[in-house]
Amino acid sequence: MNNEALLTLSAAEAVAAMVCGEVTAETYATALLRRCEAAKSLNAFIALDSEWVLEAAQQHDRQRRAGLALGPLHGLPIPVKDSINTRDLCTTAGTPALRGFRPRDDAPIVRALIDAGAFVLGKTNLHELSFGWTSNNLAFGAARNPYDPTRIPGGSSGGTAVAIASGMAPLGLAEDTQGSIRVPAALCGIVGFRPTTTRYPTAGTAPITALFDQVGPMARTVRDVALFDSVISGNWTAIEERALVGVKLGVGRGYWFSGLDSEVERIVDEVLRKLQEAGAELVLADIPNLERLVALTTIPIQNHDLRAALANYLARYDAGVTFDDLVASASADVRRDFAVGVLPGGRDFVTEPVYREACDIYLPALRESYKAYFANTGVAAILFPTTMVPAPRIGDDVELMVRGRPIPFETAISRNISPGSTAGVPGLVLPAALTSDGLPVAIEIDGPAGADRAVLALGMAIERLLGRLPPPPER
Repeated sequence: MNNEALLTLSAAEAVAAMVCGEVTAETYATALLRRCEAAKSLNAFIALDSEWVLEAAQQHDRQRRAGLALGPLHGLPIPVKDSINTRDLCTTAGTPALRGFRPRDDAPIVRALIDAGAFVLGKTNLHELSFGWTSNNLAFGAARNPYDPTRIPGGSSGGTAVAIASGMAPLGLAEDTQGSIRVPAALCGIVGFRPTTTRYPTAGTAPITALFDQVGPMARTVRDVALFDSVISGNWTAIEERALVGVKLGVGRGYWFSGLDSEVERIVDEVLRKLQEAGAELVLADIPNLERLVALTTIPIQNHDLRAALANYLARYDAGVTFDDLVASASADVRRDFAVGVLPGGRDFVTEPVYREACDIYLPALRESYKAYFANTGVAAILFPTTMVPAPRIGDDVELMVRGRPIPFETAISRNISPGSTAGVPGLVLPAALTSDGLPVAIEIDGPAGADRAVLALGMAIERLLGRLPPPPER
């Protein structure tokens, strides 16, 4: 295989080639490292040690030559979001105070991947402390969208999405509290999967709130996401692509489809048309009070829990800094956001009574609303555009003009993804098409809690129907 062919392999194809000896792990890692260097201007990585990567690959080649048992991810280099603990590389969470933080142990999710035969390619760039959707990191530099480097890749797991989309690796590890996997996957034209909350272990990850935090994969194909799911869940039952004929899909036009950018609307309407022609049934139904329930739960719970959760993380893993130290040395945008919503005295500071109502009344109501929706409509999944707009330009993170009217950046990026992660249901992002300006637009399908593998089976069918996007231009 030549270098170009190696870069187009899926994770499953790459592993199969290395297991059978068609290509060595060292050769494959070398090809990926060359691509990382060629696309270095996209700033996907905070840390990448080429010599260490090649040594790890050589060790996997020695294991194969020795006839040892090989894991389902044998020889696969995996980029890891730099908020997830790794023993061999520092974990900065994208913030200055943690530049030298070297955890003693890998996070359980990283250890599971290593035990399956993978190794860490490098630590990827992110929105500082995972507290935003741009990945315009003022401490480590902005990660850049492979389809247009003047635009954001999304966040907070922007670096992992950039690496996958630009051919630096076929499968990556990220984390999603409120869209941090799904937004970058959508804006970079790849597949992203946030599983049912708690499906995968999140220990050893710089947190926001245990109620919503969830690690998960990004890839270029749904089958690679399914491979990841089998490795982590231990369920090796084959996922069979679901037939689209007769499948019911929920479409809530009152919430998810209102106010869309014209190109996003055009592309998603075309997706719905193709699904209907393939035999799917669209069920037009909204979840009652969805906007209100999200407003009363998502941000209040995150802003409340972040202080204690992050302080406990720093202490538990001996980071060598306190929460106050970390905030004091954080970038100006993060300090501003913390002052407004996280720290006492801020305009949006969440009091204990408000927090208790969010956790005890409104969050259960939201999750019950999802259960009732799936039970009453009989839909296999809810389908909607992941974001209201394609990737905005770097720096355009306050207000966007959509069809001639101003929309808050936060609304345009996070409105559609917030309900699913707050409700704790599995969400799969699939690339749909490119806009006339060559920017990716994506759809998301959210299934009932616990129906992760059924969502992946449905995703395989939709992926086949829509096809894959053209790769980003060479940089």
